[in-house]
Amino acid sequence: MSFVTENPRGGCVLAGVNSVLAAIDRVCPILHSGPGCCMQTTAAEQGQSGHKHACFVSGVSLPSSNMLEREVVFGGTNKLRSTIRGATEIIDADAYFVLTGCTAGIIGDDIASVTDEFRAEGYKVYPIETPGFAGDSSLGYETVWNTFIDKVIQQPQKKNPKLVNVFGIVPYHDPFWSGTLEEIERILTRLGLTVNTFFTRHQGLDVVEHCAEAELNIIVNPWLFKGPAKKFQEKFGVPSLRFPFVPVGATDTTRFVREVAAALRLDSALVEKVIADEEDYVYSYLAQSIGALSWKRFAVAGDASAVAGITRYLANDYSFSPVLAIVTEQIFRPEDKERIVQSLSTLEYAAAPRIVFAADQWEINQAIRREAEEITLLVGSTNEKEVALEKGIQYLNATFPMNERLVFNRTYCGYRGSLTLTEDLYDNL
Repeated sequence: MSFVTENPRGGCVLAGVNSVLAAIDRVCPILHSGPGCCMQTTAAEQGQSGHKHACFVSGVSLPSSNMLEREVVFGGTNKLRSTIRGATEIIDADAYFVLTGCTAGIIGDDIASVTDEFRAEGYKVYPIETPGFAGDSSLGYETVWNTFIDKVIQQPQKKNPKLVNVFGIVPYHDPFWSGTLEEIERILTRLGLTVNTFFTRHQGLDVVEHCAEAELNIIVNPWLFKGPAKKFQEKFGVPSLRFPFVPVGATDTTRFVREVAAALRLDSALVEKVIADEEDYVYSYLAQSIGALSWKRFAVAGDASAVAGITRYLANDYSFSPVLAIVTEQIFRPEDKERIVQSLSTLEYAAAPRIVFAADQWEINQAIRREAEEITLLVGSTNEKEVALEKGIQYLNATFPMNERLVFNRTYCGYRGSLTLTEDLYDNL
């Protein structure tokens, strides 16, 4: 390696796949990997996401072939076969997904032939090639959906013009994923839509299998899901609408509602009534706190979607002044960077912040130190707490990794989530 990343955020692609599958009701991951991958991949995502873990099966409870030297030399398919057999006998799941770790990926075990044997017996057992060296946990989210598109999702018998799928909110890698999906669903349901979130309300594999019946895929993320969205369109004819960040507050949530409504050609009278009701709800509360929170010059550090959403809310809706926005993901495609920069630069009531793309914690801390005299509020992850204390800056843990808070269905998304964010700022004066 030519460089080392200090405090990487999240785990390998296997960790990402593990966490996404763990968030789907009654789905069991089976690891074909070396000892320790179950615990380490769970700790890398679920272990740093507000202390909320999968409740069906996860962590050290996951079935694993625990490959050792013998499997490296002679192959591990026989051990995998017995592991799958044991899992199907002991764990009453609706589906099982075999995930390969680095060891299996290096020696090239043919896991597909083994899973085919079990599907021939009537078990829903699917292979996912996921050697950790293939990428990071964000790639794991796309890997799961590529597998679903190829092997699980069924051709629609009919379309439902009021059904939508929501993508781009990554379980556990976004500590507020449950509450965020619930708020998005609440808003879209008010518009007369039925919403597949896939990870809330005990939605399981049956929802995944029939999601091609949807009229629209809504991607709430500036860059994730590009490949799966294209495959969705080509295979099932479902178009996608990308909203480039998690909407926080009335201004951007209203924009989100109107973009969805336009894509689905919804009744404009209903849409405007919902917007009026929701904005009145939010503004009637905010009006009660005017002057209670002093003006802040702020910085935000985290994944691009959260950074853009929080920055825009604090600047556009709450009239704070943005100083610095640090995007901590590895963003490789130029068009994705341009989309992120556009979201952070087009603010209504403030000059754009300085925008930094940095995944290394030393670089992140240095960027904050350079602007420390200007910053009076830092919104970031647990990793930024040390530099906030060092510089005496008010700090709010609001992005991944999040090790200091317990999060169930809390969110900063949408109309009502923005009130929660504002309350959290008051709590941390």
